[in-house]
Amino acid sequence: MTFARWGIPTLITASIVLGWGVWLLPEGPIRWAGTAVAAFMWLFTLAFFRNPARLPLGTQRSLIAPADGVVADIVEVDEPLYLGTRALRIGIFLSVFDVHVNRSPVAGTVRFAAYKPGRFLDARHPDVSHENESNTLGIEVDAEVAPGVRLLVRQLSGLIARRIICTHGTGDRLERGELFGMIKFGSRTELWLPLSCAHTVMVQVGQRVRCGETILVELSAATAPPATAAAGGPAP
Repeated sequence: MTFARWGIPTLITASIVLGWGVWLLPEGPIRWAGTAVAAFMWLFTLAFFRNPARLPLGTQRSLIAPADGVVADIVEVDEPLYLGTRALRIGIFLSVFDVHVNRSPVAGTVRFAAYKPGRFLDARHPDVSHENESNTLGIEVDAEVAPGVRLLVRQLSGLIARRIICTHGTGDRLERGELFGMIKFGSRTELWLPLSCAHTVMVQVGQRVRCGETILVELSAATAPPATAAAGGPAP
């Protein structure tokens, strides 16, 4: 088991604050009780930043889960920012007990990246996808995998999550299952795919998935390029 490097500052801060708090307590049963509570909180923080090794299932055409959690919804929506077309959106809800690192669902190149400030609604709220703080990556899938196909991954904050981390931007390459960031303390991650791409959804609402491992969607061998403008923006 390894741990996400972004948790190091948080763990150091937690160690100092919790240790100082216990030291201020009077000696005796109160300090022992405080020590137990502090130890639990520190171990919880440590567990939150865990980054377990994952082996992607399927083939290069298998789009794997970008996050741990439960499939909250599978819906058809418009996506004007990058795909510029009607899309399938698969939303994954992450509780505070889930692994919170994010991994790329496919091998490709980031052609679009956008951060949007917003609200901090509960990640299960119906308006979270449009209202909450978010970070979006538009990925052009490798031509040898699915020529002309683009998809989108979105990190969304939640009621408790107050920091989105993303290490990649426009022009960067991502391998299938590669780590590209995390969301701290409860959140939502989404995968968007143009409906014009021939595909089969492999999960259902309520199903638990594992980041970098579970297959969400299988792209058909007959997948055709979506009817959009050149990579980087929607059709006019």
